[in-house]
Amino acid sequence: MPYAVLRSPGASRFVGRGDELGALCEALATSPSVAFVEGEAGIGKTRLIDEALGRPAAAGRRVLVGTCLPLREPFPYGPVVDLFRGLAEELPSRLNPVCGALRGYLPELAAALPPAPEPSADHRATRHRLFRAVRALLEALGDTVVVVEDVHWADDGTRDLLRFLVNAPPARLTLVLSYRREDLPDGGLPLGRAHRCPPGTTEVRIPLHPLDADAVCDLTAAMTGGLPVSAEVAAELHRRTAGIPFVLEETVRVLAAGSRTQRWLDLDAIEAMRVPALLLEATADRMAQLSPAAADAVRAAAVLRVPAEEELIAELIGEEGTEGGRARNGSPAPARPAPGGTPVPPRGRHAAAAALREALLAGVLHETEGGRYGFRHTLAQQAVYSMLPGPDRHQLHRRALSALSRRDPPPLVRLAYHARLSGDWAAWHRHCEQAVDAAHAMGDTALVVELLEELLCDDQLPTRERGRLAARLSREAAVGLAHRRATGLLRRVLRDTSLPEGLRGEIRLNLGLLLNNQAGRYQEGRADTATAVAELRDRPALAARGMAALAMPSWGDQPLQVYEKWIARAEELVAAQQDGALRIAVRGNHLTLLMSTGAPGVWEQAGELLAQGRSVAERREVARACGNLADAATCLGHYEAARRFRLEGRRLAAECGAPYLESIVEGTALRLAWYTGEWDGLAERAHCALGMVGGVSGIAADAHLVLGLLASARGEWEEAQTRLRDAGPADPANAPANILAAASAALARLRMACGDPEAACAEALRAVARIREKGIWTWAADLMPRAVEALVRCARHDEAAALTAEFARWLAGRDTPLAAAAHRACQGVLATAAGRHTEAAAAFDTARDAYAALPQPYSAARTGEAAARNRLAAGEASGAAQLACCAEEFAALGAIRDAARCRSALRQSGTRLPSRRGRRGYGGALSPREREVARLVALGRTNRQIAEVLFLSPRTVEQHVARVLRKLNVASRAEVAALSPAALEPPGPAPGAPGPSRTGADGAREER
Repeated sequence: MPYAVLRSPGASRFVGRGDELGALCEALATSPSVAFVEGEAGIGKTRLIDEALGRPAAAGRRVLVGTCLPLREPFPYGPVVDLFRGLAEELPSRLNPVCGALRGYLPELAAALPPAPEPSADHRATRHRLFRAVRALLEALGDTVVVVEDVHWADDGTRDLLRFLVNAPPARLTLVLSYRREDLPDGGLPLGRAHRCPPGTTEVRIPLHPLDADAVCDLTAAMTGGLPVSAEVAAELHRRTAGIPFVLEETVRVLAAGSRTQRWLDLDAIEAMRVPALLLEATADRMAQLSPAAADAVRAAAVLRVPAEEELIAELIGEEGTEGGRARNGSPAPARPAPGGTPVPPRGRHAAAAALREALLAGVLHETEGGRYGFRHTLAQQAVYSMLPGPDRHQLHRRALSALSRRDPPPLVRLAYHARLSGDWAAWHRHCEQAVDAAHAMGDTALVVELLEELLCDDQLPTRERGRLAARLSREAAVGLAHRRATGLLRRVLRDTSLPEGLRGEIRLNLGLLLNNQAGRYQEGRADTATAVAELRDRPALAARGMAALAMPSWGDQPLQVYEKWIARAEELVAAQQDGALRIAVRGNHLTLLMSTGAPGVWEQAGELLAQGRSVAERREVARACGNLADAATCLGHYEAARRFRLEGRRLAAECGAPYLESIVEGTALRLAWYTGEWDGLAERAHCALGMVGGVSGIAADAHLVLGLLASARGEWEEAQTRLRDAGPADPANAPANILAAASAALARLRMACGDPEAACAEALRAVARIREKGIWTWAADLMPRAVEALVRCARHDEAAALTAEFARWLAGRDTPLAAAAHRACQGVLATAAGRHTEAAAAFDTARDAYAALPQPYSAARTGEAAARNRLAAGEASGAAQLACCAEEFAALGAIRDAARCRSALRQSGTRLPSRRGRRGYGGALSPREREVARLVALGRTNRQIAEVLFLSPRTVEQHVARVLRKLNVASRAEVAALSPAALEPPGPAPGAPGPSRTGADGAREER
């Protein structure tokens, strides 16, 4: 779907709508032509037209703009006649005599117009003469664009005049008409009747649709001056505004105005925001134009909140035979019971259908799939609901409660909602708990959590009841994805000192898990978990769970010995327990700790664990263990085992209704895909994961890491830095330790690529210090080659050698294939720095083979390139052939810049590259190189920057840019950014690779 267009104080550039803009510009560049721009209120019709008029297609043409107004007695022909009022100094000296018919309409131009013709007794002849006069005047003006906006408000005469121009346009005229289809008169035709453009006239119809979530994210960022917009915030804004630019703009303005902090664009602020005043006014205006019956149907739909079928809306609105569904005293009329006790819609089916039809045709209500009726977006529903007086609102909720209670099966969640808002607290509690039980039985954890949160918001709950519900919420939230509201509610419950200590410990334990797993607040979560263990002294099973959680090594920055002590205590406690799920939970965490350290004998025990799990609770714990083991295996480089754990964990998590566990294994899958070279569609998967997990820390860290690595591979430095920092280094105390190490390694490599080895060294050594403190060096597999390289680049050779030796000592006797490959790469870097090129080539060859066996093709190609460069430095002819092979490997991955770097090195060495048979002709389409250039142009890169990324000369890049502009039919680099991103994507799994640098990540010297 094309992106939005909206001009606002915070948006300085045109954001998307490439297809629509291209179609309108094509119409402007061709005459005669007619363009119809269709879309609902606030969709961006005017913004699109303004943008097109500023493009080269309209350059040099006279532009006349008129607007139809929603007047009760519109002035005949007003919008068209107004076009000419300011042309007194521009009219040609000789005009067709028929133009004199305009004298009575344009007294301002009387001196420049021919004499008025003799009056005609036939009004039809007079009107035809006027139409001919308008056409003749436009013909005399020459190359002209006429824009008439809001044609849905045009009077009949204006529509007839426009239809006359469309049927016979002057040769050099472009006519642009905008309208809302829902506000057109009966028949839905913009010109009142069917029209037919003559041969040779270009006609385009440009419907504007609402934005999708990605476009909402882009537009919001443009409006806020680049404020980061998370996927979950964009999704919520899209849900509330339906992607309508005007509604989105007003929403963002309200959020900004109500904020006192810099980070105001979050879910809590959106939840608490009021309906924008302009939207309230627009809604009130549209409601005032409806009949009383249609307005009552709209109010009923607002109370029902979700789209509802016609019969239900009919049951809520007034009494048959009364005005607008109201009794003579003005109150909503009661429903009439029918024989047998089945209520009959009070107004009657036909009257209710007529009311709905009017609301639909007016665009206030919309039909959804399944024949239900509701609002276009949440804010529209809230606007109507907020205008209902309290007594009317309560009565409508009572009617909804009565009508829905007769459904089979009863919609428990909706019943709870209407019971609460009608003031029936007992019914609310009853229906809400019934809905919780039903949702739990169906495995809908998110709904269970939401309903329990609603119940806990009741300040009148007795302490005992509050504790029971809080304990249940804590258990359910710990395996779900939502955490913001639950953590606050649980913290409030824990302040009640009258709660029994064991119950408080259970709630606090699950709160600690929630803070660690979902919220990513590791320090706070560990503190709560440790406190909970002390409070659970009389509940050893739960205490063992807490100890096992404290033994997870990715939490916090404690030394390995601390985690080993916690798991030993947990194993002691669980030995006397019969709870199978508890035993699996503790054993799974113990095996994860062992695997994280590279313990060689853990695989058989892990296989035995996977064979367990009879009950739902046991299978859920096996799923959790699988997710953790998949993550640990990925860090080790055992990718095939990681896949097996991941698939089994995903299957069990889905079976047991544990969305958090499902998402955990998907986060690991993203990293697996990056490492194993499966880059095709990986960015889309990572963005999708961010949108689905709602900001859950550990999973979001995986997605941010992968997006940062991909952005680095494309040379998008700002994006890469932001994503990598969000993966952990921005808040290292509250980041998963293994992801933090990988993100720091990528940041260090980015610093070196940008020519700042000192910053790279500082970043890498901070990460090494964290690894040294924790004592789990398997997580340093990505980091160590970067740290050693950075030290060498800063001439700190002794430190580099000492760090490599320390790494080797820790690896001894451990099952860590990825770390072993990284160690050989470190040795290659040291040998390269010492000028021992033959030794370095051998070390890099060994590393390459080890990476390829995992498989980790990108690292294999990088170390292969380093080996080839060392061979060239040693004068070995085989280095050129090896470097050429690496170039092909990079190209196959989609690492275009790495391939270009290799080919540049070959050219500089005097090696002649083998020519390919034939050459593909791309015609008017972009070649792969041109697509890559176009993508970098769209990112705002200069020719010199593009040349550095692609290892081309600025002159060559200049030629590529010229061809890109010509093939894309745009006149400037700025217009490239407005085109559809899909049109700029280069072929291959992952376009591009790291940008300008002097030294490669594996010690190979990169060429400028």
